[in-house]
Amino acid sequence: MQNHRAKQSTLNVKATGAQRVLVATTAMLVFISFWRAAAVVLNDMGSSAFYAGAIAEHFVGKTAPWFILAIMLLSYAVRAVYIESCSMFVRGGVYRVVKEAMGGTLAKLSVSALMFDYILTGPISGVSAGLYLAGLLNELLHHAHSSFVLNVNWTAALFAAVVTVYFWWQNIKGIPESSEKALRIMYVTTVMVVMMIAWCAYTLWVRGAHLPPWPHLSNLVYSNDALGWLRHSSLPYTVGLIGILVGLGHSVLAMSGEETMAQVYREIEHPKLRNLEKAGFVIFLYSLIFTAGVAFFAVMIIPDSVRNSFFDNPIGGLAMYLVGPLSLRLVFRAFVVVVGVLMLAGAVNTAIVGSNGVLNRVSEDGILPHWFRHPHPRFGTSHRLLNLVVGLQLLTILLSRGNIFVLGEAYAFGVMWSFAMKGLAVLVLRYKQPGEREFRVPLNLKVRNIEIPLGLGLITIALFALCVINLFTKQVATLSGVAFTIIFFAVFTASEKMTRKHTTAHSELDQFNLEPGEDLTPEAVGVRPGNILVMVRNYNTLYNLGAVLDRVDTHTHDVVVLHLRFLTRAGSGEYELEAEQLFSVEEQQLFTRALELAEKKGKTIHLAVAAATEKWDAILRAAQSLRSSAVVLGPSPTRPVTEEARIAGMAWEHLSDPKPQLTLQIYFPGGQEHVFYLGPHAPHLTPNEVDLLHGIWLELSSDVAPEEIHHHDVIHFALEELRQELSNTQREEVLRRLWQHLQEIKGRRVTHL
Repeated sequence: MQNHRAKQSTLNVKATGAQRVLVATTAMLVFISFWRAAAVVLNDMGSSAFYAGAIAEHFVGKTAPWFILAIMLLSYAVRAVYIESCSMFVRGGVYRVVKEAMGGTLAKLSVSALMFDYILTGPISGVSAGLYLAGLLNELLHHAHSSFVLNVNWTAALFAAVVTVYFWWQNIKGIPESSEKALRIMYVTTVMVVMMIAWCAYTLWVRGAHLPPWPHLSNLVYSNDALGWLRHSSLPYTVGLIGILVGLGHSVLAMSGEETMAQVYREIEHPKLRNLEKAGFVIFLYSLIFTAGVAFFAVMIIPDSVRNSFFDNPIGGLAMYLVGPLSLRLVFRAFVVVVGVLMLAGAVNTAIVGSNGVLNRVSEDGILPHWFRHPHPRFGTSHRLLNLVVGLQLLTILLSRGNIFVLGEAYAFGVMWSFAMKGLAVLVLRYKQPGEREFRVPLNLKVRNIEIPLGLGLITIALFALCVINLFTKQVATLSGVAFTIIFFAVFTASEKMTRKHTTAHSELDQFNLEPGEDLTPEAVGVRPGNILVMVRNYNTLYNLGAVLDRVDTHTHDVVVLHLRFLTRAGSGEYELEAEQLFSVEEQQLFTRALELAEKKGKTIHLAVAAATEKWDAILRAAQSLRSSAVVLGPSPTRPVTEEARIAGMAWEHLSDPKPQLTLQIYFPGGQEHVFYLGPHAPHLTPNEVDLLHGIWLELSSDVAPEEIHHHDVIHFALEELRQELSNTQREEVLRRLWQHLQEIKGRRVTHL
């Protein structure tokens, strides 16, 4: 997904007597910790605690908490499916995985269904937040003996619209801002959750505890709208499995947010997969305790006679029936409402983040015109996709008129089908693309070298079973979801044909802004002094960039990726060059591959293109301007490493003062590394050389006693003697011995210049 802060890339054009510079910005990644990633997802999954249990009880009665608990456990299994798919595709998600496994048609259908629920997730969360707020305000007005009463639904709808617009602007600015707010929301929510659990546990200890009825057929109480087209059938009343599936189908709201894991994975910092696993466990544990806990506490503490009046704000009702003074309970309810508004508003943000990410994947594949992915001129975010998503969400809020049950009944059509298609796709890929994976869904059996993914198969069957039962029991979701999916699928199909007809074969490449800027400096590129300058020339030979990203901690050293665009002498004169002459499809493809590599490593890079007529002059002047500490490149196809280093050293001598001290690192495809030092520097002594120096020092120490002598005295004396010999008749003999020495050690040393 590309709703994150832009980093700057500089295009530096040398002209006669001056420099012409362009600044290229793109949706560069600013990687986030697994805590922030978990916070973004939890703002969606955790927020369902504020309404999922009550909506489930509305449909299936007091047995609802058990179904919520079962869905939370199922979510852990679904999370494993997502982690396996992320280990295969950094820019993953339902669309990419389903397309790789089963083709573009099913991929477009899956993502069309998923978009239906992404469009609903924001409104249902925003409306729920508004209902909590309106309920509290009406409660306070009642205690103040005011006759004024807010229209709960329209107040909730207005609040949801305001929150949606606010987070639209936050996402326009970028994901670091939105993920930071998500993390802060989770800090406050955690305080409320701990207080609630402790107070509810104390209440049950004082009053006694009775668990909700076990979900037997005799305990299931269906509402009028719970069975849909099965309401005239006896199956939900006579077949236990059908009854269980109906209850689970009306509880899947508690599992929303899983797809956002795949979208956020692109932003998780190094080590990516390990951090995703950590984030996944945090998400599971938190949502299990919070969402399932609220569902159980609400049924066990709020009296049956009044509980249905709190279906639109169950935690608020829970606060009012805890033991303790009324004033204290009102204060806690106000705190619950504040936290609920924050967290549910955060879920609005998550819905925008996730849907924007999904549409980015679709656009990258040429389904939508690349016009949609054009970066914001200031922030570098895909603002046009954000505008489309938020516009549809605002329309949904208006049509729902703030009715949480209408939104709840419509919800979960697409998310369940996307989960099921995702599970089936990963299952197909086990056989279509066999081999090692960094992570695999557990429970894999082997029979004569044939793998039987038992765990993955059971998860997929369970998800498809819930999809089928929802088709028959959720009329609103089925009718509206199918209609939305067909419309979106038709739009995607038509758009794909038009896009591929009117664009080149490079629509999948990342988009870059090109605009006038300042000189090639750390400030212009957005890096710190001491950065690492990595030279790239071909998108198939980025092994030097990969080696740097494996070794460098980008928290302490920035990585600048520089591509030289060589010009003929005639083309480097006083005439200005157009941006397209410097930044063609070749550079766009190269930088797209570099970004993909950086995303896979979970580390940030900064991009630059420089026009040049001479290789080493351009490289070293760029390093000098950027105040780099090291220059990294691959081997020259025409020169030996030592010759390349010698030319680099000569170019360094021609730099203007003050000349920088630079480390030159040349990486080969096989992993070999040659290191050279440009400029005055302390020599790198091998252990043999240190032993030789120490042995000479020991011998001389006894000979010059009682005078004191140090190791550096030995080196100083030897260098002075060598200089003297080179300046007299012994020069030829010294050079002969030096040549002989170099030939002896040529094959067994790492060269230093």
